[in-house]
Order: sequence, then C-alpha cells, then structure tokens
Amino acid sequence: MPQSQPHEQDLLKSILQPLLDDFQYWFSRSHSLLESEEISFLSRQQQRDLLERVKTAQREVNAAVTLFQATDGQVGIEPATLVPWHRLVNECWQVGMRWRSLKSGESESEISGNVNIEPRE
Repeated sequence: MPQSQPHEQDLLKSILQPLLDDFQYWFSRSHSLLESEEISFLSRQQQRDLLERVKTAQREVNAAVTLFQATDGQVGIEPATLVPWHRLVNECWQVGMRWRSLKSGESESEISGNVNIEPRE
C-alpha cells in the first residue's frame, strides 16, 4: 500500500486544490456583489443574511486552504463539508444571474426560476 500513498496525495492535490480555489473565487465575487449592490429582489435582511453566510463560508474555506497547504496536501476534506459550500455557491450564482438579468433590462416575468435565499442547515 505505501506505493499508492503518493498517487493518492497527487490525486488529492489535483482535485481539491482547484476546487478550493473555485470556492474562494466565487465567494469573493459574491461577497463583493452583496456588499456593493442593493439586490432589489432580496429584502435588506435577506441580503445581510446571505452576505453573512458567504463570509462564514469564506472563513471556513480559507481555514481548509491553510490546513491543506500546511500539510502539503496530505489532508483532505470530508464531502459533507463541501456540500453546504457548493449549495451556497449555487445560491449565489442564482442571485447573481437574476441580478444581472434585471440590471440588463429584462423584466421580472422573463426571469425564470425562483431564488431560495433561506439559510441551509
């Protein structure tokens, strides 16, 4: 089994590092949008709550990146940890797409789909 360990570490680095980079990127973009723009289809409280969830996820991802780098990629992340981050990124994408559509002049009736901004457990 010792021969598989370097392979597993390389695999972990090739998959997890880009995934963590993506989470950092999308949470950063969402953070910027939610702090700099008034999202008309969200109440102020909903926008604040979403921003707080993004900030929390950013701290969690940053901690995971630090641990991953400190161990030279020898530490993975449980899939159960990744799922809420993925859901939050998806939620932020939906908000961003809807916001961009409204900014570009599409009417509310042209925008399909509902955005769920309720906190996830």
